[in-house]
Amino acid sequence: MPRSLISITEARQRVLNATTPLGAETVALDDALGSVLAQEVAAAGDVPPFPCSAMDGYAVIAGDAGRTLRIVGESRAGTPSGHQLADGEAIRISTGAAIPPGATAVIPQENVELNGDGAIHTNSPAAPGDHIRGAGDDMRAQTVVLTAGTRLGPVELGAAAAAGVGSVIASRRPRVTVLCTGDELRAPGEPLGPGEIHNSNAPMLTGLARRAGAVTTPALRLPDTRDATTEGIGQALARSDVVIISGGVSVGPHDHVKPALDALGVQELFWSVSLQPGKPTWFGVPAAGHPLVFGLPGNPVSAVVTFSLFVAPALAALQGAPAPAPPRATALLGVDVPRNPRREQMIRVRLTDEDDVVRAYPNGGQGSHILTSLLGADALALIPSGEGELPAGTAVTLHALAG
Repeated sequence: MPRSLISITEARQRVLNATTPLGAETVALDDALGSVLAQEVAAAGDVPPFPCSAMDGYAVIAGDAGRTLRIVGESRAGTPSGHQLADGEAIRISTGAAIPPGATAVIPQENVELNGDGAIHTNSPAAPGDHIRGAGDDMRAQTVVLTAGTRLGPVELGAAAAAGVGSVIASRRPRVTVLCTGDELRAPGEPLGPGEIHNSNAPMLTGLARRAGAVTTPALRLPDTRDATTEGIGQALARSDVVIISGGVSVGPHDHVKPALDALGVQELFWSVSLQPGKPTWFGVPAAGHPLVFGLPGNPVSAVVTFSLFVAPALAALQGAPAPAPPRATALLGVDVPRNPRREQMIRVRLTDEDDVVRAYPNGGQGSHILTSLLGADALALIPSGEGELPAGTAVTLHALAG
């Protein structure tokens, strides 16, 4: 009797139901790029902490143009002037330097003329507050700057540093091991013999895992034998939070992954999804509920599609982060697309903005072996199962494409 297929939505839900966030740890800012905050970051004090200059120029008391002011000192970044400014005086000031006592404006240096006797002549008026950054203009003390669940990119790290913190409480990054099955696989760059192919899934899946915040080691190849497959998966289970196995999950005589997982006590939570490409996707967990184990199809496009739909949301959930989102929720098909009568399709699409209408176009051939269909693709578009074609102009749901 044929095995019934579960929907993409049901498969994703089973993955998330089995996923428990990892613990948190303290991470120095220098090591926190790509981490997900487990605890919010609040400003330790006002940023900037004092009124400072937004320009190179002169700190003055506000007034009209045409004044001659005597230069009585300098305020540099990190070396403020303590002089109490009086009428008829100016203090040279650098961008970011503290405003001297008594000054109410900054006049840019291009708006003055230097006299030879240590004075300036102002060519423009200076209104109160001109070119002065107030204390707390950027951040107020104790206000939340970054919320829990934020993935830390370079800008977020800069904001955290400006807020006065040197380390953050972040979710532990999941440890991911990628295993690629197949005697036909050769490392990138190696010469190929008859029937051999380069292992494109190895760098691709480890790269996708790293982009999702995981800690990875180089992918390992498993030979097409039962013992080697069982041993390799067993070692990966012992050291990983997530194990991704590429290929070998079908029912051919050389597909040893499912028997090996069964022998190792990994419980199957689903196998076979109503999805093109990516039908022979497997997911399960050991009795202890850890680690998560994904068996992805060996075809490279299928591997990326199923990683995007199932693995990427799991890696996000492990880190307490929201699931990856597409560039937008929906788009209109730019062309007619043939439907699969039995399975939903995830086609790789590029998005264009045509007269304020976003349209999705298939990004090249859609075969599961056509890796180039991923190059330049913006998202995955869900094509419901059915007969005939889905006509151009139909609104389709978009899903995030990992990478």
